[in-house]
Amino acid sequence: MFIPVEVVGVRIEMPSNQPIVLLKEIEGSRFLPIWVGAVEATSIAFAQQGLAAPRPLTHDLIRDVLERVDISLASVHITAIVDGVFYAELNLRNDKGALPALSARPSDAIAIALRTKSNILVDNDLLDQVGIDIPEQVASEVSAAGDQELEAFREFLDQINPEDFAG
Repeated sequence: MFIPVEVVGVRIEMPSNQPIVLLKEIEGSRFLPIWVGAVEATSIAFAQQGLAAPRPLTHDLIRDVLERVDISLASVHITAIVDGVFYAELNLRNDKGALPALSARPSDAIAIALRTKSNILVDNDLLDQVGIDIPEQVASEVSAAGDQELEAFREFLDQINPEDFAG
């Protein structure tokens, strides 16, 4: 069974300065932190804030290609964790119905889902295994404390340029 989640945001874990994307089940109190790379964290944050890069980022390009070939992203499923690595699938559809799922990194899947306004779901067993149950009052306090981290991340986003992503 898969549980719908929402993206709470991108946070920087201290002291490692490692970005994480934080998912929360929509009708519950479990959170799922997923460690991601800096580029993917930036892409997720851009999508959450409605920002657009001067040139399309990879996740924007994927969204545009899907639109061009008339395929929609029905949903993203975060399916498993193996040896500390999370796995996800993109569930695609066209006018003939469901297409075979594509394996993806959760960070990429989430970035594309945000751009296509697609549902993100997490396997319930995975949430049971590695999810963190945070009561609502504690979550509110954490969210308020996280506002400072969010502001610091926004300052980071303001300082980066498209050239920073050149590989």
